Formats: sequence, structure tokens, C-alpha cells
Amino acid sequence: MTTVTFPSTGDDAVDKGGNTAIPIVQNEITLTVDDVQISVPKGTLVIRAAEKIGVQIPRFCDHPLLEPVGACRQCLVNVATSDPDGSMRAMPKPQASCTLEATEGMEIKTQETSSVANKAQQGVMELLLINHPLDCPVCDKGGECPLQNQAMSNGRVKSRFEDIKRTYPKPINISSQVLLDRERCVLCARCTRFSDQIAGDSFIALIERGALQQVGTYEEQPFQSYFSGNTVQICPVGALTGAAYRFRSRPFDLMSTESVCEHCASGCSMRIDHRRGVVLRRMALEDVDVNEEWNCDKGRWAFKYAISDRLDTPLVRGKDGALHVAGWPEALHHAAVGLAQAKTDSGVGVLTGGRLSVEDAYAYSKFARLVLATNDIDFRARPHSVEEADFLAHAVVATSPQSGGAPTVIYADLEHAKFVLLVGIEPEEESPIIFLRLRKAFRKQQTKVFSVAPFATRGLNKMGGTLIPTTPGAEADVLDAIAADSSELSETASLLSSDSVIMVGERMATVPGALSSVLALAQAKGTRVAWVPRRAGERGALDVGAIGGLLPGGRPVGDETARAQVGAVWSEPHLPTQVGKDTNAILAASAADELDALVIAGVHIDDLPNIPTALKALEMAFVVSIEMRKGLVSGLADVVLPIAAQQEKDGSYVNWEGRMRSFNKAIASTNIPDYRVLDLLAAEMGEFLGTCSVEQIRAEMVEIGPWVGERAIRPRVRSADIPRPLIGEAVLATWTHLLDKGILQDGEPYLAGTAHAAVVRASAVTAEGVGVANGELLRISTKT
Repeated sequence: MTTVTFPSTGDDAVDKGGNTAIPIVQNEITLTVDDVQISVPKGTLVIRAAEKIGVQIPRFCDHPLLEPVGACRQCLVNVATSDPDGSMRAMPKPQASCTLEATEGMEIKTQETSSVANKAQQGVMELLLINHPLDCPVCDKGGECPLQNQAMSNGRVKSRFEDIKRTYPKPINISSQVLLDRERCVLCARCTRFSDQIAGDSFIALIERGALQQVGTYEEQPFQSYFSGNTVQICPVGALTGAAYRFRSRPFDLMSTESVCEHCASGCSMRIDHRRGVVLRRMALEDVDVNEEWNCDKGRWAFKYAISDRLDTPLVRGKDGALHVAGWPEALHHAAVGLAQAKTDSGVGVLTGGRLSVEDAYAYSKFARLVLATNDIDFRARPHSVEEADFLAHAVVATSPQSGGAPTVIYADLEHAKFVLLVGIEPEEESPIIFLRLRKAFRKQQTKVFSVAPFATRGLNKMGGTLIPTTPGAEADVLDAIAADSSELSETASLLSSDSVIMVGERMATVPGALSSVLALAQAKGTRVAWVPRRAGERGALDVGAIGGLLPGGRPVGDETARAQVGAVWSEPHLPTQVGKDTNAILAASAADELDALVIAGVHIDDLPNIPTALKALEMAFVVSIEMRKGLVSGLADVVLPIAAQQEKDGSYVNWEGRMRSFNKAIASTNIPDYRVLDLLAAEMGEFLGTCSVEQIRAEMVEIGPWVGERAIRPRVRSADIPRPLIGEAVLATWTHLLDKGILQDGEPYLAGTAHAAVVRASAVTAEGVGVANGELLRISTKT
């Protein structure tokens, strides 16, 4: 018998038999698997214990992140346990190893050493294949199917079934993007358990019993889950397939590239599968520290925007007022002349949006200071405020490793926190992986989740959360009341401690005093704070100084030492000293003819708070649009420079934790990334930018290093000074849904089918006052 021990030092060791030992864990038990003695933590399932010694027991229903159910019975093993007198007694028949916890002294015989267990597994496999269709050549799972693999390794050579197989109508659309082929289903219940346990969307279930049992949907509840694509990925057969990939390719025809999702600040690891230069599907990759094995449907299926309305060639506006196709030298020259003239006159503003990688944002930050001699740069192409800029400089950039800090909150902290307070953020809509972690924390650790919001959402209910009702715009009052231990909020105040987390969303930027009150509450209770933007590129853009008040590494623009440190690396001792304008101020200055030019990248006009001002700014200024797709900005620009999509370049994002998330180029393309375009444009203007490659940029960022000096002071906006809504005014409480009409979902009709409809929730008195009945359409507008 071989013994595998667990040294208490936590280091690897080697036993006398030459076997590598595994680190010990407290509360361990010792058992024998296939004549190998092994120690595992108490509560370990037998199927996991076998994996410790390299024995792979076949399984279908088992999944490490789902609760055990023993539905498929494929993992049968022989088990013997010790009696009180020390003798071993075998269980009368094989047991399901995926539901059985290992106990002290247990002896396990898998298919490797037991003919009984092997025969039992072959029998189960034969039963599963009785009605399973032999359509592997046309099944989307063919080539990566556990059923195929295990039928070969743990099944019989020949089938004894000669009758007609059961069939069903196919496929069944359980949603617009998930299709069900019932005859392939092996009733493992992975999909139903994921929907119920992980996502909290109990829209599918196993119905009927016995031979008639099958996956079904609720007639009054369509499968409208933001996480339905995970059921396709974890299905061990081809029963569930995605409409976008169905019949498109074979796994052995695909090339795979590890990447990171670009749709929100969660930072999910994913795999891009592509063939002949075309992305055919994206799947979640396992990353225990971030997204575990899951991703949302937007990250999984919204990738066709990269081939929709692409800008293929540079464009230059001619004397006739129309945009004309131009070569790169002509377009760069035209842009350089216009920007140089504007720099000499009234100056240039730079708007970068939230789609940029860290390397792109760094290039824009450097281009603005070094080439355009301005701090007028801002990544916030959304509603924002000066208070938010102060909040970011004081409390957020200081918690980024790239800026010399340490993350105060990470995903693991959400699972172990005793109390989480949500302020201005709806996780299921704005950062789905945060939602999954909080739901997991609620189910496993009974974490209490409270939300300062106007009403309880579907996502809050699925997290077992509690609503702290507030009028939109009055969140600061509620936070101040919690900090003051108000009697109405005494329960919430008592829960806040060093084991708690306050998560604040970007929507609080437009609520005067809210971010100041968040910091005051955190200081009063010793609580950690995490800021969660919606866009993938915002946190990284903040760290590298794509904002008017900060230089790379979180250095304050107004600090002479900070400027000197950056200037030494950039070989420019005279960096601009005045704090730059934000997006609103840049557009207002351009509209008032106080800025002569704009460099715009990744900005959608509809996202901006003042659309009329933005349109006027575009009309008044010389505009250089560095963009991937056609749009309103590129249509009004004087020079359009096309750039690569995320899948066509290397780069990285920084997620809401402050964690760097690197991705690799998946698709070969002649398009070049933003940082390379800026490098060429700077050269045309007679400057050396030094942003030719990702490696060059990253090396320079390391050379600059983090800022260790004083940070910006904490913003202090008193809630008592906040204007209140007038009596009779209607206050709108809303936020952007995960699936909406955003341009990054263009070209994906299946995904749009499960977007949640925008619904107005109003009191009966308000509805009667505006003359609208339940179910009718309502148009909402302001006076301006």
C-alpha cells in the first residue's frame, strides 16, 4: 500500500516511497483509495479524494461549484467502512462517489481496482446511451463531449439495445439564445442546479418522473437569465446549445486564445474561439480569484460589434465638407497640422471614454501632456462631477497596486464579509460577477446585504438583501444618518464594522454629497470602501492619469515632485501644471470656442449628460476621431483614424478590485491599436511618444512606478447644502441595464431577445395624475 501524507509545514515533501506529499489541512481524515492511503480535509467528497491521487472517476452531474445531487449515477465505486470493533464492512452495492463524504478509515475501490465498480459504471453508461441519439457528427458538443470520452473509456464496446430510440421535437427555444435538444439530455441536472443555486433564476426545471423526465420551462416565466450561457457551457452533452454558435464549427477547427471580457469592470477571464480570422464563440475560463468558472451572457455573446460598421480606412474631411478616404500619411499629416495649430491657439481637449485598455489610456495621458501640453483629458464619458474626481484621487487610486497601494476589497472579501452595503449600484446589472459572489456569500455565509436605493430590485431579492429606501438624490442623507447611529437606521449602523464592505457605484457621481458621505461613514465605522465603475477601462485609465488632476501612478498634477518624476521618464521637465478640465468643461469650452480642437476616442454622444452642448462642441472644434466603428462622432470629425478592436490587439484592463487583467491578441488584423496611432501622430507633430508596443509601454509604466507622496484631500460636500426636489416634481430613479441598446451589443440578435424590458414603476396617484394606465407606454422627458 502506498501512503500519501500531508506535512504540517505546508511545504512539499517526499515520503519513503518516493511519492510527493500534499500539504496538511486541519481536521483531516485518512482513507484508502485504490490501495493508496491519503489524508484529506474532513467533509471532502470521495470523488475529490480520488482526484488527489490522479484517479478520474467518470461523472456527469458532478461539478465542484454546484451542490452534489447524485443524479447520473455514473461515478459508482465500491466502499467499505470500519465497524466500531475495527473490522471493515463493505456496503452492499456501489455508491455514488460525488455525494459520499470521506470518513476516517474508509476504503474505496474505483473502476481502476474493482471489477464490480467498473461493471456498474459500464451498466450506467449503457442505460444513458439507450435513448441518446448517435448524431455526434452534427452535434455541437462533438469533439469536446464528456459523454463521448467516457463512453469510450468507461463504457461497453458494443450496445445491446436494438429497439427504436426515443425522440422529441427539436430544438426547443427555452430562450432566444439557448436551445434544447431533449433526446440528448442525460438528466444530470447541472443546468437546473446552476440556475437555482448560482444565478438564482429558477426558470428551468426537471419535470415528470421516470422515463418521461425531461428539462422543462415554466410557461409564465421564460428563461430570461443574464447567466443562461453558463448552462450551455457546463452541459456535459449537446442537450443545451447556443443559437449563435449552433452548427457553426467543430472544436478541432477552432483556435483558442485566452482573453478578458471588455464589457464591464468585473474582469472575467474568458476564451476566444476563432476560425479563419472570425470569432465564433467565447467561453468562461476558470479563474478562482475572479469569476470562478462563470460569466454573464453579455460577455459570452456580445462580440459581433467588432465586425459591424467597422472603419477600415482613415478619413479626411475635404473642402467640399464631406469625408473622403485617405491614406495613413495624408490623414496623420492633416490631423497633425490641425492639432498643432489648435495647440498654439486656444488648446486641445482629449476625451478617451471607457473602452480603452490600460496601455491605450497611458498613451493618451502621455500624448496630452507631452505632445499637446495640456491636462485637459478625461476618461469619464458619462455623468460625472468634481466631487467624484476628488473621491477618485483620494480614495480609489490609492488602493491600486499600479499606484503604489493595496486593494482594500477583492472578490474573496465579498464572500467572507459579514455585511455589505450597496450605495448607488445594482450588481446584477452593472457588475454581474459581483452579484454572483454576493449571492454565494448570502447562501453559504449568510452575509447580510443592504442596499440604499429607491426600491428593491430582482437582484437584491436574489441576494437575500434588505432595502434601505431613499429618494433619488437623498442618498447622502441616509448615509449621514447611518454614520450618526440614527434610531431609524440603528440596525444598519450596528452591522457596519471592519468586517464590512461599502460598495459604491459610479451613479453616485451626480448625487452631491454622496461620495463624501460614503467616506465619512467608512471612517466613522472603520469600514472598507470599493468603487465599481461600469466600463472595463475606467479603473485603468484612472491609474495611468487619463484624468485632468492626476498623472500616471496616481500622482497629483499640482505636485512639483510628482511632475518631476514623470517628466524625468518622459524626458520633458516642463509638464503642464494647471489641473485639467473634466469632460463637461472640455465640451463646454469647445462649444464656447475656447478650445480649438478635440481628440476623441471611444465616446458615444448619447452617454454624455449634455448632448446639445456636445454636438455644438463637435461642430465648433477641429475633431480627430480615433475610433473603431462608424458613429456620430466619427461622422462629424475632421479626421478619422481607425483602430483595432479588443480582440485584435494585446493589452490589459484593471478591474474594480485594482487587479491587472491582461489579454492576448486573438485575431490577426491590419488594424493598429490606439497607442500605436498616437505614436505615429506624435511623430508627425515632431515629438517622440515611445508607445510603439505593449511591452514598451509596460516597461515605462514600471519605470515611472507608484506615487508614495501625499494624496488629494478627502472631498467634503455637506449633505445639508444639497438642493431638494420641489413638491410635485417627479424624480427619476434609473440605471443602465446589462442588456440594453448599447452599441457593443450590435450584431447579436439572439442576446437582445432576453433583455429585460424598461418598466416604469409609479404610485397609483402619480399614474393617475399623468393619465396612464397599467401596461401602457409612457414617455419620460425633462423641460430642457
